[in-house]
Amino acid sequence: MSEQKAENENLVKRDPRHIGPFEVGPLGFGCWRFVNTDVETATQRISHALDLGLTLIDNADVYGLDWGGTAFGEAEALLGQVLAHAPELRQRMVLASKGGILPGVPYVANSTYLSAACDASLARLNTEHIDLYQIHRPDMLTHPAETAAALDGLVAAGKIRAIGVSNYTPAQTRALAAHLKAPLVASQCEYSLANLAMLRDGNLDLCTETGMVPMAWSPLGGGALMTGTDLPEALLETCDRLAARENTDRAGLALAFVLAHPAGPVALIGSQTPARLTQAVKALDVTLTRADVYALIEAREGVPLP
Repeated sequence: MSEQKAENENLVKRDPRHIGPFEVGPLGFGCWRFVNTDVETATQRISHALDLGLTLIDNADVYGLDWGGTAFGEAEALLGQVLAHAPELRQRMVLASKGGILPGVPYVANSTYLSAACDASLARLNTEHIDLYQIHRPDMLTHPAETAAALDGLVAAGKIRAIGVSNYTPAQTRALAAHLKAPLVASQCEYSLANLAMLRDGNLDLCTETGMVPMAWSPLGGGALMTGTDLPEALLETCDRLAARENTDRAGLALAFVLAHPAGPVALIGSQTPARLTQAVKALDVTLTRADVYALIEAREGVPLP
């Protein structure tokens, strides 16, 4: 590649991602706010997301205890009602969910609990299998060999098709992978211009090493990138300058930044507003060069790269 081509190369990756046997779009639909609505409206939201190419639908058994929800499992149960109402949608999505958080404990990933948790998720989701099942947070008091045996058992039973982790350190991921028969295919962590930890803590590097697909939750920094709360002025100015150049908004620019990493992340969008989802997809039209991405990193961290 010539120097000029390298300088102008667009790093934003629009290609489909491959999570185990499943092909998904670079943007996914996160269900942590998928609560407190009627089935018809919920069906329209899921259908709209799928129409836009957000084919990875990411849920969790604990979703429903905040964002207006009132109960453990509420987001899964609502999605299950959607699939009962419009069963044809099931074939259009890659359905992901998570287990391992038990309020009041807070983490359990032993064999007895995971088996029961997965069965409960299947019942709430009104499905025979979960395409991608993730351990939501590491249980430091269960040996990874026991967690691995439980997950392999769920695969063998046909209840889950692929395995991932969420909020794991690279060392915890490697420890679990060492005991699994099935491969780990995804690693979900927080990653955005507001939180670059995944860029520095080795999780993205591990994905490039193993082929796991990184799944970025809160890619807009929980809204901080829109409001500017507790973020450096230099970052906001750089975002706005590049967004104006690309004829987009801060959200589109921030999503494009997440998609620019060579590991090929999937950015999970939590908005429940159809118009915002439609706008978010325009992030795929954004061009970010190597210089742009490094300028954003420097602006966020407040120091020049060495």
